[in-house]
Amino acid sequence: MAQDDDRAGSGAGHDPGDHDPGDHDAADGQGAAGGRGNPALTSRAAILAVVVCAIALSLAYPVREYIAQRKEIADLRHKEALARAQVEELARRKQQLGDKSYIEREATRRLHYCRPDVKCYIVLDGSGGEGRQTHRGGPPSRPPWYETLWRSVEAADRPR
Repeated sequence: MAQDDDRAGSGAGHDPGDHDPGDHDAADGQGAAGGRGNPALTSRAAILAVVVCAIALSLAYPVREYIAQRKEIADLRHKEALARAQVEELARRKQQLGDKSYIEREATRRLHYCRPDVKCYIVLDGSGGEGRQTHRGGPPSRPPWYETLWRSVEAADRPR
């Protein structure tokens, strides 16, 4: 009970709830100029702050690594999707190249091959363009690559 009286304030006749905040006694030792406050609360707050900082610092690196790994996983999934699309495209292309009629069409279209049982014609427009074909109303087209190659071989064979 003696401890309760000391905590209550200035005397034995005061209740703890009756304490007036404007009433400061110099005999308390808790005056406005000489008061320290409650040191146990301050040390507890400091310890709590240190513990929270320690926990935050100990979790910072694992959280950063977790985020980096999630980003790497997302990048790898994107690359996997691109690779799967490329594999599907190559499988479709392989199937297309396995078709004999497709190969014949491409050989005729790109390489100007002609099957033995088919008559092929070369149409000359009579402009005398020395093997060059000109489009009407447009710039002259370039000769085929093999003609350019042959001309460069002939030019290299000529003595200087």
